[in-house]
Amino acid sequence: MTNKKKLKLGAIIHGVGGHMGAWRHSKAQADASISIDYYKGQAKTAEEGKFDLVFIADGLFINEKSLPHFLNRFEPLTILSALAAVTSHIGLVGTVSTSYSEPFTIARQFASLDHISKGRGGWNVVTSPLEGSSLNYGKKHPKHSERYRIATEYLEVTKGLWDSWEDDAFVRNKETGQFFDQNKLHRLEHKGEFFSVAGPLNISRSPQGHPVIFQAGASEDGRNLAAQTADAVFTGHETLEDAKDFYRDIKLKTKAYGRSEEDILIFPGISPIIAQSFEEAEQKYYELQQLVTIEQALNVLGRFFDHFDFSTFPLDNPFPDIGDIGSNSFRGHTDRIKKKAKENNLTLREVALEVATPRTAFLGTPQYVANLVEKWYVNKAADGFIIHSSVPNGLEDFVEYVVPLLQEKGIYRDNYEGATLRENLGLPVPINRYVNNSVGKN
Repeated sequence: MTNKKKLKLGAIIHGVGGHMGAWRHSKAQADASISIDYYKGQAKTAEEGKFDLVFIADGLFINEKSLPHFLNRFEPLTILSALAAVTSHIGLVGTVSTSYSEPFTIARQFASLDHISKGRGGWNVVTSPLEGSSLNYGKKHPKHSERYRIATEYLEVTKGLWDSWEDDAFVRNKETGQFFDQNKLHRLEHKGEFFSVAGPLNISRSPQGHPVIFQAGASEDGRNLAAQTADAVFTGHETLEDAKDFYRDIKLKTKAYGRSEEDILIFPGISPIIAQSFEEAEQKYYELQQLVTIEQALNVLGRFFDHFDFSTFPLDNPFPDIGDIGSNSFRGHTDRIKKKAKENNLTLREVALEVATPRTAFLGTPQYVANLVEKWYVNKAADGFIIHSSVPNGLEDFVEYVVPLLQEKGIYRDNYEGATLRENLGLPVPINRYVNNSVGKN
């Protein structure tokens, strides 16, 4: 099996976790979200497991109802730069919003990360679904479709800036005094609907040419952006069939944009709960579930609907019809929540508790989890997975008990294939757009 066709793995380092009560667990490190030692330990564990990447998620708006991790956490590029110094092979991917940042700054920061890590940088492109983000930036929150138009142009500008310098532009000839070849410097001179950026970027082309582009939108606009511009997609699905449908849709859309379906990788997020028996795994899930109250669960649910207050509705009545609330936020996710609630006639209480502590299909013994990972992979529901540690030591358990089984199956690497994230993912280095037409382009 070639590198391109082998299973890929990433780990989200999420501090005290994407769960309202996980920090209260007796084995949890309560300050993990701002502990450099915790992040270093998780990154090293993932690298010991030959993972392709670690991933740092982010958001730009909080209130008193937010998850504990969201209230007090590292900014992605800062912590990833620190992790670059204590790792050597694993990719370093972070979330940055295209709605609340500037292309020149972000192009420079990710190019810097790629140089610092010697070619292991990656950018998870998001458009910031929460309207409250606008309150921290003094600007109006763009509508859903506009956010994706901004993101499309933003990526066009950023990739153009990453091509400012050809790979061999910096001569650094001490004898002649020539520091760079002027014919291999290119100004972008972009003037578009949302951005006007002259360039060039004030850092050389990075080891990967362009840092690897990830995208996580599940809506139709998000899927189209991914198919057009991304190298990989982060997603989330509860069932194999839903994951297969998403996988097929993204691959077809990618081909429709004139790309090969091999040019994009699909990474569903999963939260394995692993134990030596199913009963013990169930107990781990039960312990996690008991750490969140129904009031907190309603807050978690409300966040996806732009912090809508569900507490005014009867808990044991069917999930309420709230119209289009949330359609300008996490649209793909809120659509799935409403669809599942309607199809299964779920009460508000049931929906809130399920959203707050989702029951993962990847719960059981190491052999069971490894077999399920293999099933999703061989049935074209995933090119790889992002491992969420929903319980303490979750990543350690996966690396110690599941990774060896995946290696025995022959679907996962024994060693890293290359030095860069692109090499390990089996993705090509983008050719500089100016490489065959250098003269007169500066």
